[in-house]
Amino acid sequence: MIDKDGYRPNVGIVICNTRNEVFWGKRVRQNSWQFPQGGIKSGENPEAAMYRELQEEVGLMPQHVQILGRTRNWLRYDVPREWVRREWRGHYRGQKQIWFLLRLTGRDSDVCLRASSHPEFDAWRWSGYWDPVAAVVEFKQQVYRSALEELERYLSSDSLPRLRHPYLQSQRHYGNRP
Repeated sequence: MIDKDGYRPNVGIVICNTRNEVFWGKRVRQNSWQFPQGGIKSGENPEAAMYRELQEEVGLMPQHVQILGRTRNWLRYDVPREWVRREWRGHYRGQKQIWFLLRLTGRDSDVCLRASSHPEFDAWRWSGYWDPVAAVVEFKQQVYRSALEELERYLSSDSLPRLRHPYLQSQRHYGNRP
């Protein structure tokens, strides 16, 4: 399902632990890492798609997470032409995403990368909140930055001083001001 502007509706999922580190998955047989994400099926709302993708890609069920927040609007990124399937060229530009911030309320051992018959990830780790912005493939960096900037307000203020955003030009402080 591609919209009239050439974007495929999609959800992005940021899962954080109690230390506000984020789940970072390594794509199967690739040396590339990303947040879980996936398409929204026809007739499916973003939250339902998020729970489906969460179970398929990470093996987590609704009882393993708490929704902390989501982006207000769609965030878009264009996929480089050479990455687009030949049959989609000409009418596919990229993804438009609603991003969700989840808190893992279960255990690390609840993560199961083999929950589906077609796994997306073959390894995972906890990373610093802002680390994925610089580590993800270049054409996704701006959407990751925008999603994390918007979602950070949902994190508890007592742990925010550790979340220094390395990409902002100004010296901004989180939590209690000195």
